[in-house]
Amino acid sequence: MTIHALYSPYNLGNLTLNNRCVMAPLTRNRANADREPVDMNVTYYEQRASAGLIIAEATQICPEGQGYISTPGIYSEGQIQGWKKITNAVHQKNGKICLQLWHVGRISHSELLPNNMAPQAPSAIRAKAKTFNSKGLVDVSDPKALEVNEIKSLTKKYVEAALNAKKAGFDMIEVHAANGYLIDQFLRDKTNHRTDEFGGSIENRARFLLEVIDEIIKVYPANLIGCRISPASTFNDIDDSDPQSLYSYVVSELGKRKIAYLHIIEGETGGPRDANPKVNFAELKKLFKSHGGMNIMTNNGYHKAMAESAIDNNEADLIAFGVPFLANPDLVNRLENNYPLNKPDQKTFYGGTEKGYTDYPFYSS
Repeated sequence: MTIHALYSPYNLGNLTLNNRCVMAPLTRNRANADREPVDMNVTYYEQRASAGLIIAEATQICPEGQGYISTPGIYSEGQIQGWKKITNAVHQKNGKICLQLWHVGRISHSELLPNNMAPQAPSAIRAKAKTFNSKGLVDVSDPKALEVNEIKSLTKKYVEAALNAKKAGFDMIEVHAANGYLIDQFLRDKTNHRTDEFGGSIENRARFLLEVIDEIIKVYPANLIGCRISPASTFNDIDDSDPQSLYSYVVSELGKRKIAYLHIIEGETGGPRDANPKVNFAELKKLFKSHGGMNIMTNNGYHKAMAESAIDNNEADLIAFGVPFLANPDLVNRLENNYPLNKPDQKTFYGGTEKGYTDYPFYSS
């Protein structure tokens, strides 16, 4: 019996993945007070090492980049060592793991930031959005517009984070440019009202993302760097007047840099796939590859039949699964063999203990 391509080995850059099922980055808010991964996190990722690639949860590149309570960082020695335990455990299970580099920008609260500072953003426009701090669900704080020298300094922070990811043993890195966080805020004209070299035209709004990519290519080769975008999403109060033109430029430029993959959230983040008729995903995928980009990773509500079909029809090279991996550590085995899936416990998604984190059962017949 032939094995479907979704469950067969696949070459990504110079990595050989055991299959094309990717564990999407999933924020779980279980780092310690120093934003370090803990032993419970090691168990969680180790359990899911049968994914072709694990993209670890969004991880802030610096203290100013944090937006939610108990999310991990990659800027201190303790954090590097905490992540190293995780990458070692995944590698011992013959898995591959990628770190998603994150700065939330304006989606934060001053309580979470150094010296109660204002969140950083391209423009001083407050988001109609919420975040979690020690008091629970709260409105985000008013942000402060970044100066040009501060933007340049943040690019260096991405480089330091990439260097730290390498020290921690990550096979590759993904730049988070989606879901209304800092890089996405620079890209879209609803949140970027700047009039300098980082605002105005599409080329200027994309400058920060492309400078970050160009700099971290000096740390990881391009074929070990991914980038996540969400062209149709309005998550975290984000939008653009002409998303097709914006993202046509962005994906073409990312393609020219020959990065490992473009990770596309198709539709609204965690919502309908047909959310924005202005965005032609097939066209964006084609542009990325025609300009030299290597692989397309798709994401948003995929189930077995849909994922297999996307691979069969060359609509994607890799499929990212989010919630299904959260509740099914052995998701690949379950999908391949048509085994039933565990139901996720939504009450345990964010923060807490091992319950709803490392206690989901593996399938046994």
